Amino acid sequence: MPESSLALALASCGGIGTGKTLGRVLTRNQLLDRSEAEFLALGEPALIEEYGLKRLLAEKWVAGRSSFVDQGRELAERIAKKGIYPITVTDDEFPTQLETFSADPPSLLFAYGNRRLLKTKSFAIMASRNAPPAALDTIERLAEEGVLSGEVLVSSHNTPEYRRAAVVPLRWGAPRILAFDEELSAALGEDLTSEPFTAARLWRHQFDASTDLAISAILPEHDKHGGSNRKRDLLVAGLSRRIDFAYIQMGRNMESLARKAIHSGRIVRVADTFPGSREWERYGATMIPG
Repeated sequence: MPESSLALALASCGGIGTGKTLGRVLTRNQLLDRSEAEFLALGEPALIEEYGLKRLLAEKWVAGRSSFVDQGRELAERIAKKGIYPITVTDDEFPTQLETFSADPPSLLFAYGNRRLLKTKSFAIMASRNAPPAALDTIERLAEEGVLSGEVLVSSHNTPEYRRAAVVPLRWGAPRILAFDEELSAALGEDLTSEPFTAARLWRHQFDASTDLAISAILPEHDKHGGSNRKRDLLVAGLSRRIDFAYIQMGRNMESLARKAIHSGRIVRVADTFPGSREWERYGATMIPG
């Protein structure tokens, strides 16, 4: 049973998902050089003691193991036909910059398109929700500067702040990484060809998988959940080697991401266009002149 199918089987068991618990299981198997067959033969005590699963979750996995394995294999076959590629935290292809960004990164990603972009010089422009017009203009300007310098933009599609950046590479025929807060078929359509927001279609009628990369941590054929937006933002920031912040509201998610970015050693720049922006110099950010 391929590791990706085992990961999909585990992720199909509610309570394990695509995050820290799944990563702990996969990493433990790798550390012990334990095969999938050996893991599937384990009982509840080993899952609790060796893998740190809570008792109810271990019981749920063991009781439904056969069904979860079947679900994992079937899902692996369906997404493979679409060209969706699962990447687990123990794969060589898993982006190291995501692992170093957060103590709790997603452990299973779903990629569609140009995976070579995961190894490129990537950047993001991020902003808190309801950014003022001046911040949106700054986002567009910084996106263009990065694209024209040969960097690859990481963005998304379902906020004005992300869309303002994500459309810029299309004007120049440059690649993008788009991170989603929903499974890929919901974002790009069942055949994975739809550009995810209307303005992008002025430059490209269909999503170009040979140029761009779409990526999500949401299990295919599952609905997004309450934490999906934060997971998307974590992906955007974590996949970026440089992060520009055009607008930060204190006490909100962007403040947390900016602090994580500085702590993880990212190149962090903050636009000098909003109240309190210069405070970020004290934490290690570089100011971007207005």
